[in-house]
Amino acid sequence: MSSTDPQRSADAAAPEPQGAARDESAPPEQLALLRETVRKARPRARGPQPLADDLPVARVLVDKGLAHLDQYYDYAVPAKMAETARPGVRVRVRFGARVVEGKRSGGGLLDGYVVERLAASDYPGPLAPLSLVLSPEPVLTPPLLRLCRAVADRYAGTLADVLSLAVPPRHARAEADPSPEPLPAPPAPEPGPWARYPTGAGFLAALASGQSPRAVWTALPGPHWPEEVARAVAATLASGRGALVVVPDGRATARVDAALTAVLGPGRHTALTAELGQEERYRRWLAVSRGSVQAVAGTRAAMFAPVRDLGLLVVWDDGDGSHSDLHAPHPHARDVALLRATEEGAGVLIGGFATTVEAAQLVATGWARPLAPDREGLRRTAPLVRTVGDRDLARDEAARAARLPTLAWQTVREALTRGPVLVQVPRRGYVPRLACARCREQARCAHCAGPLEARGGDRLLHCVWCGRPEGDWHCPECGSFRLRAQVVGARRTADELGRAFPKVPVRTSGRDAVLPTVPAAPALVVATPGAEPVAEGGYAAALLLDGWALLNRPDLRAAEEALRRWLGAAALVRPQSEGGTVVVVAEPTLRPVQALVRWDPAGHAATELRERAELGFPPISRMAAVTGSVAAVADLLALARLPEGADVLGPVPVPGPPGPGAEQQQRALVRVPSGQGAPLAAALKAAQAVRLARKQADPVRVRIDPPDIG
Repeated sequence: MSSTDPQRSADAAAPEPQGAARDESAPPEQLALLRETVRKARPRARGPQPLADDLPVARVLVDKGLAHLDQYYDYAVPAKMAETARPGVRVRVRFGARVVEGKRSGGGLLDGYVVERLAASDYPGPLAPLSLVLSPEPVLTPPLLRLCRAVADRYAGTLADVLSLAVPPRHARAEADPSPEPLPAPPAPEPGPWARYPTGAGFLAALASGQSPRAVWTALPGPHWPEEVARAVAATLASGRGALVVVPDGRATARVDAALTAVLGPGRHTALTAELGQEERYRRWLAVSRGSVQAVAGTRAAMFAPVRDLGLLVVWDDGDGSHSDLHAPHPHARDVALLRATEEGAGVLIGGFATTVEAAQLVATGWARPLAPDREGLRRTAPLVRTVGDRDLARDEAARAARLPTLAWQTVREALTRGPVLVQVPRRGYVPRLACARCREQARCAHCAGPLEARGGDRLLHCVWCGRPEGDWHCPECGSFRLRAQVVGARRTADELGRAFPKVPVRTSGRDAVLPTVPAAPALVVATPGAEPVAEGGYAAALLLDGWALLNRPDLRAAEEALRRWLGAAALVRPQSEGGTVVVVAEPTLRPVQALVRWDPAGHAATELRERAELGFPPISRMAAVTGSVAAVADLLALARLPEGADVLGPVPVPGPPGPGAEQQQRALVRVPSGQGAPLAAALKAAQAVRLARKQADPVRVRIDPPDIG
C-alpha cells in the first residue's frame, strides 16, 4: 500500500491546547506576568533531529480506527531510536502535524505499530519523526499482521480495530518479567477416547506426523470431549508445532485447561481468559509470543494468540453466539480460524455435540472431512430421548394445569431416586417468533421468506427482513389462520417444580448466577440454555421444556440453534444403559426433534444446507446488515458500489423504541451470491470511508454475516 502523508489527514488533527485568556483591564504587572507564563508554556521549536543511518524510514500503522485512515504512514526514525524502533514494536507518533522548514507544528500524539523499516519513502515531502518507542517488545509479528489484515478485509473493518482485539494492552511489569524456557516436545499420546471414533486414531496419527488434517467433529455425548481436545493438542505438540483451542466461555476453558494439564503436564500450555485481569493475561500472552508456550486455550480473543509454528486450530461448539465478537468489526472465531489455517497451513478441528450449517458446508465442499462416531458408539453413550407433542399435551390434564406432562413427571420422579435431574427452559427475554397455532410452522413472508412479526396498533403482520405487510397470511402446511407466541421463564418453572416435588432441592443456573457443577445427590436443576452445570457422574434425566419457543425464535438459525441447545443439555445425561432419559416437549414430527431422537446433528445440518441453497440463504450467500437512521442508511447504500447481483432487503425498523431524543433506527440487509462476499465488504467499507471523510454526522453500523437476520 502506498504511503500517505500523515500531516495531510483532515480528520487526524488533535484539538489545539488552549492558551491563557487575556484580560486587557488587568494591571500592567499582571499582564506582563501572564505573558511570561504563556511564553514559557509554549513548546520551543526544535531543529531537525539526526536520523538513523540504516533504514531511516518507519512505516507505521496508526491506532486510528477510522475507515478513511485505514492505511500505513511513513515516519522518520531518529538516530536514538534506530535500535529500538524495530518492526512489530509499539510507538507513539504525532498525527496530523505539519513539517515546514524542518519545524513541526500541530497534531496530536497517537499510539501505533512499526510495520517495517525502509531505506526511503515514496512520499516526496518531509517526514515527521517518531515521537517515542513505547516498548522494545515486538508484539505485532508478520503472521499476526497478515491475519488481522485478512480479518479486517473480510468484515469491512479497519486494521486498527482488529488489532485492538488481537493485541492486549501493554503492561510494563509483565514485559519486565522473563518468560520460562520452552519445554521439549512431548511424546505422541495414545488415542484414548478417540478410539471410539472410526477415524479418531488416524486423525491423531496425522497430527503427530506433522500433517495438517481438517475435520468437522461430531462429538459423542458425555464428559470426554475436553480430554479428546487435549490429546489432539498433545499429538500436535509431539510434531514440534503449536496448537490453539477456542471455546465459548470460561467454564469450558477451565475444563480444557484441566484436561491439558492432565495430558501434557504443567508448563506446556496456558489459558487466556478475561477473568485473569489485564496484567496476567498480557504476561501469558507474552509467553506465547516469545515462544515459551506452544499451546493455548481460551475464549474468542485467544484466536489471535501468536502461537509459533501453528499446527492445529480447535474451535469447540462453533454455533455458540459467544464466538462472535461484540466489538467492531465483529469477527467470528470459526471464520478467523479458517483464515488463519489457510494462511499458516495449520490443521483444523471444528467440533461440538451439534453441527452448524457452516461446518456442514465445509464438509460438502470437501474443505474438511467428517470425524463422527458410528451408530454402535452412539447407542453405547447416548441417553434415551422421548417426546411429548401437542396432541399429548392436549389430552394431558396435568400438563394443562402445571405445564409438566405426565410422562415428564413420571420420568422426573423415577430419576430422582438415582441422581439429579436437569430441566432446561428457554431464556428470558426471547422475542417470540410467530408460528401457526396448529402445526407450529413458522410464519414467513411470501416475498422473501423472512419471518413475520405483528407491530403497530392494528397488529398487521410485517416481514422482519423486507418490511412488506402481509394482510392475508395463512399457514401453507395446514391452512390455519391462527398464530401463537408465548414464552415462560426459568423462575416460574422452578416455582412450579418446587411445588410438584416439595421434598427435593431446586437449584437454578442462568444469566444472574451460573453453576459450574452440581453434586450427584438428587436435586432439580433448572437452567437456561448454555448455563447447564455439569453433574458428577451425569444427570439421571433431563427435561427440555417449551421446545416450540426455541424453534419459534425470530432467526434463520432457529431450528439449528434449538437442536444445538438440546444436544448440549442431553449430552450431560447418563447413557441409556445406565437409565439416562431425556424428555423433550416439542412436536415429534419436526425435523430438529427427529434429529435429537436419532442423535443425528450432521444429517440435520446437511438438510438445512440444501434448503438454504435453494432459497439463497447464508452461508450459501453472504449478507451484510446496515443499521442507522433512515437518511444515513439510504446515504450509505447510495454511495456503495454493490457487486453485481446484490439484493437489498428493507430497510425495516429496528425492534425496540429509540433512546431519548434519538431517531428511530432502521436496518437493511444486503445479500450477494456466493463468491461476492469480498467485493461486498470492500464496497461497504469504501462507502463508510467516504461518509467519514465528509464528516457525516449520522453514524452507520455495518456488520458482515450478522449472527441474527430474523
